[in-house]
Amino acid sequence: MDALLITPIPAFEDNYLWLLERSSHSVIVDPGDAAAVERVLTQRRLRLDAILVTHHHFDHVGGIAALLRAHDVPVYGPATEAPRIPGLTQALREGDRVALPTLGVELGVMEVPGHTLGHIAYVADAFVLCGDTLFSAGCGRLFEGTAAQLHGSLARLAALPAATRVYCTHEYTRSNLAFARAVEPGRAAVEAELRRIEALRAAGHPSLPSTIGHERDINPFLRCGDPAVVAAASRRAGRPVGPGLETFTALRQWKDGFRAP
Repeated sequence: MDALLITPIPAFEDNYLWLLERSSHSVIVDPGDAAAVERVLTQRRLRLDAILVTHHHFDHVGGIAALLRAHDVPVYGPATEAPRIPGLTQALREGDRVALPTLGVELGVMEVPGHTLGHIAYVADAFVLCGDTLFSAGCGRLFEGTAAQLHGSLARLAALPAATRVYCTHEYTRSNLAFARAVEPGRAAVEAELRRIEALRAAGHPSLPSTIGHERDINPFLRCGDPAVVAAASRRAGRPVGPGLETFTALRQWKDGFRAP
């Protein structure tokens, strides 16, 4: 059997629609743009077998209706967001399994609320499709959930094996690293990663995927117990904040108004 390929389809300003492909079969993740997906399916002569959705935002679901007019396939997505996901056929909750036999893949469902209340991630042995919850060097905004929910969701993702590849859905890495540098000026791991990502982007390559182990090292939102990160959050808040959730909340508020230089 051919190897499983996971490749990004760029869409909109900075979205990635992840295409899982093996032989002539494929599954698309968060297809906000049907035309972009159809172009790749045609170019590669792929059959679309399923659609996976992490959450209901339009840039993740806006292309589903058009794809379903051309492809009779199941649509998997979070049960609690079912009314807001076009054509949903398989409503998923924590602990459910998604079998993709044509790809030889089985995914576990992890509920990761915060960015939205019903956000889910799809977890395989070697990778995670995490939508807008965990970004490389960053995390999603709090549109519906609480800081406590998102902090808990990130902790669950961070507990996955270090080699787990992270497929998130926006090209935010460079700006996220600029924020990580503001939190910890001079941190060697962040500076090295920023140089690497600058070279990748200058050559026209995506910055993703990352890995869970790498994110534990460069992502301030996964390091809210580290004394240096706690101290930076305290300085920003103008008062002492505790490690963990208090630091995370202060960082998320800081990032909301941050503009990369």
